[in-house]
Amino acid sequence: MCIDTVRKGVTGRDRLPCRPPRAGRYSIWMDQIDQDGFRTNIGIVLMRDDGRLFLGRRVGNRGWQFPQGGVRRGEALEQALHRELKEEVGLDPGEVAVAASTRHWLRYRLPPRYVRRDQVPLCIGQKQRWYLLRLRTDDPRFRFDHTSEPEFDEWRWADFWEPVREVVSFKRPVYRKALHELGARVFPAGLPPYPAWWAEAADVASRAPQRAAAARAR
Repeated sequence: MCIDTVRKGVTGRDRLPCRPPRAGRYSIWMDQIDQDGFRTNIGIVLMRDDGRLFLGRRVGNRGWQFPQGGVRRGEALEQALHRELKEEVGLDPGEVAVAASTRHWLRYRLPPRYVRRDQVPLCIGQKQRWYLLRLRTDDPRFRFDHTSEPEFDEWRWADFWEPVREVVSFKRPVYRKALHELGARVFPAGLPPYPAWWAEAADVASRAPQRAAAARAR
């Protein structure tokens, strides 16, 4: 990731425990960053048969999110998908089945105060292609020790919409879009019902781009 923050409550108050790119996994020089400054990235939604989703806690208690990672130069999207799947949660391609993917790039910008202006090439956010993978077993053997600096140190099953509330606020619009698009493909009879907190989380997410734009204008 370029830089990330940790969610602190539904209100969108976040703190930044930033760290440099992990030398053991990749360097920013290996990443695909487009001319607009968006890093090419894949996101992974792991779903078991009952519709619940994998949610990982980032190392250092830095919030909960789906697996995601950058696409290296010269790497195809599905190659990146399987590499990140192995690196972040320890699964092999044969342990999952690709059920759906988003048709277009979904983008989020980093809040301006988190952009490393001295980084070349400059990364201002991520453009992501999301994949929903069905687990071939309800008892997968997740492992986080395939890299010297793991992304996650704990995991849990989450109801379908719960990750929208758990993820850092500036990623929520992308999570909402990705889950709506992917969910429509895997739940042909209709999406799971929204939880009681949905309107509050959606309101916070809708304000995030406005806050970012205001900060850039200052």
